[in-house]
Amino acid sequence: MSVTQTRRTDLVLDIADLDGSMLAEVGGKAGNLGELTRAGFPVPPGMCVRTEAYRRVAESADLDEVQHALADTPPTDVPALRLLAERARSALLAAPVPADVADAVIAGYTRLGDDVPVAVRSSATAEDLSFASFAGQQDTYLNIVGEASVIDAVRHCWASLWTDRAVVYRASNGIDHRTVRLAVVVQRMVDSAIAGVLFTANPVTGRRHEAVIDASPGLGEAVVSGAVSPDHFVVDVRRRTILDRRIGDKRLVIRSVPGGGTKQVELHAGDASGRACLTDDQVVALAGLGTRVEDHYGAPQDIEWAVDEHGAMWLTQARPVTTLYPLPSSASAPGEGDAAAAPRVYFCFSVAQGLYRPITPMGIAAFRVMASGASRLLGSPVTDPLAGPTVLTTAGQRLFIDVTTAVRSRVGRALLPRILGVMEARSAAIMRHLFADPRLTMAHPSWLPFLRRVGRVALRHHVPPRLAYALIRPAKARAALSRIGIEVDRRLAVPDDATPAQRLDAAVRILGEVAPLVPRILPVFGAGFAALHLAGRLLGDDARPGDIPTVLRGIPHNVTTEMDLDLWQVASRVRADAAATGLFLTAGVEELAERYNAGSLPPAAQQGLEDFLRSYGHRAVAEIDLGMPRWSDDPRHLLGVLTNYLRMAEPDAGAASPDRLFARGVAEAEAMVGTLADRAARRGRLRGRAVRALLGRARQLAGVRELPKFHLVQAIATARHQLALVGAALTSSGRIAQPDDVFFLDLAEARAALDGADLAEVVTERRQAYDDELRRRRIPRVMLSDGTEPEAQLQADGQKGGPSGESDVGSDGRLVGTPASAGIVTGTARVILDPVGARLEPGEILVAPSTDPGWTPLFLTAGGLVMEMGGANSHGAVVAREYGIPAVVGVHDATERLTTGQQVTVDGTTGTVRPSAPRPSPSTE
Repeated sequence: MSVTQTRRTDLVLDIADLDGSMLAEVGGKAGNLGELTRAGFPVPPGMCVRTEAYRRVAESADLDEVQHALADTPPTDVPALRLLAERARSALLAAPVPADVADAVIAGYTRLGDDVPVAVRSSATAEDLSFASFAGQQDTYLNIVGEASVIDAVRHCWASLWTDRAVVYRASNGIDHRTVRLAVVVQRMVDSAIAGVLFTANPVTGRRHEAVIDASPGLGEAVVSGAVSPDHFVVDVRRRTILDRRIGDKRLVIRSVPGGGTKQVELHAGDASGRACLTDDQVVALAGLGTRVEDHYGAPQDIEWAVDEHGAMWLTQARPVTTLYPLPSSASAPGEGDAAAAPRVYFCFSVAQGLYRPITPMGIAAFRVMASGASRLLGSPVTDPLAGPTVLTTAGQRLFIDVTTAVRSRVGRALLPRILGVMEARSAAIMRHLFADPRLTMAHPSWLPFLRRVGRVALRHHVPPRLAYALIRPAKARAALSRIGIEVDRRLAVPDDATPAQRLDAAVRILGEVAPLVPRILPVFGAGFAALHLAGRLLGDDARPGDIPTVLRGIPHNVTTEMDLDLWQVASRVRADAAATGLFLTAGVEELAERYNAGSLPPAAQQGLEDFLRSYGHRAVAEIDLGMPRWSDDPRHLLGVLTNYLRMAEPDAGAASPDRLFARGVAEAEAMVGTLADRAARRGRLRGRAVRALLGRARQLAGVRELPKFHLVQAIATARHQLALVGAALTSSGRIAQPDDVFFLDLAEARAALDGADLAEVVTERRQAYDDELRRRRIPRVMLSDGTEPEAQLQADGQKGGPSGESDVGSDGRLVGTPASAGIVTGTARVILDPVGARLEPGEILVAPSTDPGWTPLFLTAGGLVMEMGGANSHGAVVAREYGIPAVVGVHDATERLTTGQQVTVDGTTGTVRPSAPRPSPSTE
């Protein structure tokens, strides 16, 4: 305890008595300052007015009505949030400060010295958190002198909990306003000669152990507020060298005024603008101090610092850098002296599969088992199937694949850009950039090991004869695939009387047996795409932009397209029943779900949905995550989609209905086959016949590409069902609180729970971490083991990062992506981040981060598609082509650059999106 001998029950505590565990009492900023003080870092002495003081003042201000109104206000309604914030601020400023609170503040201030200048800073309980820093959301008052002035500054800090920016920030981060309180830090003022901000990791590129320092003369407020162009330094903290320096103009200085307050001083050109305000030694020393703070917390920090007139360095604030993406779990940071060591390269498998949201722990565990099966298939069995192959890792609860060996091999450099070019085009451009990194020089120049392994696997699973058979007998090859479905059903069977332990074993077995089925399906659709490629080679320049994608419109035998059209047929049956249609258009989704579960929907809807779920109930949004409920578990999403379909006006539901659009796509595709064959025939009759035959084979076989995932999701759904029964057993025995808690364990932990381990606390921590990750918007496509996000590095260096190396934005404001489905459409944008509960009006342009099959029912009413992720052969692109919807994918930050209600023109032939201006207020779903 400090010399002031304050107690935790006091209204005012000494900073030296605080630590990071006291968030509820002193807020994030004060807790961190106390933690730094106790660790021996140079922190100005001071005190903290506890949150209890704020609670008492807020009670007298009677904020209940405002807080309830805020709880009912959507985060996108910024004007309403601002009005409510103003009401709360006014009420707090009008409320009297209780006498004992004022006395405690004055006593604490007196202990710092007689009329000593102080900095008065807000410290909210929702501030400086691991997932949200709340930087700059509340107010700070500098160089405050005198008891009355300190009391007034404390009062204004309390009111600043309700600044417009703080209220909007809390709303957007899903933090309940009623749970937040504010403490106030009062610290002896550092009359700084130089001050600024230090990041212990590069906040732009993500690179760890690379400090970034902004510095300017005077008080740090000039830098923090953005009022000045500061000196900028980038430091390699391991080598203790300055990598980059940019001298700012530093035309404005904020200085303390004797007697209290601050003033802005404008400097003349030449006063300080031509030279750095810090020496090289000071820059390196600051970076070293920051590294010590980072080591103390075990995570990169955002630090505010000051250097006084004697050259002493002070820390005035430290908080986590919340914008950095977590390092992959398998990434080992190089040791001292290894700054130039080759980093590992990780590709985000989650995002490539259209999944931005985090994956549940059990979902990750399932992928490890499935990856072990795939590794065994490729002739590299893993020692522990539950751990999975070493190339599979996690970061931020997303799946990443270590592709370092591929990046550093001749084979990988040839194949990676081609594969990613059709599935995730922007990642392909990033990989090409990495090939030039001198740390990632080629280490595996020979093709032979790769060819031997692929040859062995192909021969073992009869891939060449199956591919040839598919080309010669496409109908029979497809018919043979139906037998795989029968085999899948057989493998998924689990006895009804199985024990919980047997069900857990069955889940592991089912997940491990999925991969061997793929080589039997791959040759069929592989033959289709091989035929398409060969036809393209034969056509050469006779195939104009958009022609080949047109051939792929309305492709038959695609299980996802068939699923969407079947759901449309359910809507058509409901539409034919006036009473059923009326119910869907007036009742909420919750009521419809209750009626469905009770079997009391009108027969057309009840029977239609039951039939649909019998075939597709194993599917879901984010369906590759075993922890996500299936449509058969929770049909609310489907009921919402059906309601959207029924809202379509009768003309839209007729001539522009999805089944007719699909049929139109078939006709256009077949006409294009004839056109291309005729063009090829001008260079030879045989060439024309070959093109017609190859394009025909492509149409007959390419649709099968969705079948492997269909069966994979079947296996995931069956394993989920078995694990849900395990969860029910664990709930009955008191090991977890509710059955679906089992999805926040992994397979080994579920086994331990069956053996008696109580894992309720583990589940609680995992659920909180999962909820925190749900807030994360930016997921790197590719990252390095040192934290660098190459795409961000390209942009920071001013290089072009578009899918083909071009700029993301054209000179005329067009957004540039990858052409995915030919055609041009102009319509109203609808930005949707999560399809569950989303409403897309007929003809609107769907703007999404990415999509998986759970999104595709929305495609039936979309006029066009814009995605941040994907390539020409990614899931969203394929489905868009089949419906004849113009689509552009791989559009960087599309969900932020476009807004709901904005008019946009999507050109799926050239791969551009032209937004209108001005833009409406941002809104997303």
